[in-house]
Amino acid sequence: MQTSSMFSPAKPTFAPLRVRSLYTRPTPSTANDPSLMAEAAAAAGAAPKWAQKTITLPPQKRGCHLITPKIKKEIAQDLSEFKCGLAHLFLQHTSASLTINENYDSDVRDDTETFLNRIVPEGRSAPWRHTIEGPDDMPAHIKSSMFGCTLTVPITNGQLNMGTWQGIWLCEHRDNATPRKVVVTLNGI
Repeated sequence: MQTSSMFSPAKPTFAPLRVRSLYTRPTPSTANDPSLMAEAAAAAGAAPKWAQKTITLPPQKRGCHLITPKIKKEIAQDLSEFKCGLAHLFLQHTSASLTINENYDSDVRDDTETFLNRIVPEGRSAPWRHTIEGPDDMPAHIKSSMFGCTLTVPITNGQLNMGTWQGIWLCEHRDNATPRKVVVTLNGI
């Protein structure tokens, strides 16, 4: 009796490693590849650049708000100096959050707020002990931790390199919000 094995070697699920010399100057065929531009700049002795700006956002009503235009406007001059790099956004608050999501249909922002309010109970009957600043405070802290207070976005040719339908949101989790500060740090070449 002949048996056959059901086992077949697994195919790799990763891309093969590309190895390039760090001493290669950019050519027209590599001039638009950010990773190759970074290597070429390093080989040519270009020093990484840094820029940082704190942006104050006006108080927003509770909910999710598209802030991409404001962020881009505030960092446009510095951003234009970078061919390749990273933009790091840090929200200096514990009762609001940042996320990247749909930038076109405001229903997505409204539905996200509805979802957050359903999964994190609020009010006097909620089980939270921390209520010094009001019944919406502890739920705001939990929601802030769920989405987080940081984002990192690639920079390519002086632009934030986000998808067509992506936008940066400020999620305000308090009923009576205050101005919010976002520190934007740019690093690259």
